[in-house]
Amino acid sequence: MNVKKHHALNELLKLYKSQSDPRLARRLHGIYLAAKGLTCIQVTEITGAKRRTVQQWVRRYNKDGIAGLPDKPRSGQPTKLPRHREQAFCMRIEAGPTIADGISVLNGAAIQRLLEREFGVIYSFRGVYDLLYRLGYSCLCPRPQHEKADPKAQEEFKKTSLKRWSRSNRNIRAKK
Repeated sequence: MNVKKHHALNELLKLYKSQSDPRLARRLHGIYLAAKGLTCIQVTEITGAKRRTVQQWVRRYNKDGIAGLPDKPRSGQPTKLPRHREQAFCMRIEAGPTIADGISVLNGAAIQRLLEREFGVIYSFRGVYDLLYRLGYSCLCPRPQHEKADPKAQEEFKKTSLKRWSRSNRNIRAKK
């Protein structure tokens, strides 16, 4: 492989060892090994990359130097809920369920319906949880409480009720 002399070998080695991005460090290591005179197959055995990948690294390095080695930005699919509506969605989630929702807790299915009804976007069940994770929410939700629940009566019940449970044996043997 022909590697252009953009940098001296010791410079490539320093760049490789000081690099914090592991993907870029691996590419710099491959360029360093190729510049040292190793064959493409030897570089693939050391770095664990495919032959074609190493050839692409060298081609990009020869064309643009170190600037050609980092990952290029990837576009990806745009979000279904526009970025400018995310703040309104977060405020709606934090407000909790309303009487019109007919539920006591916002779970994934309820949020999926809410997104379709109030924001006009259709998300899959998994997509709802991905959206919530991206916005900083966890998938844990508190146990729902009935709006007419009386906390004082519940505490009194806990104090006065009989304990009808007992601890089971630690090891329960299965029948053969």
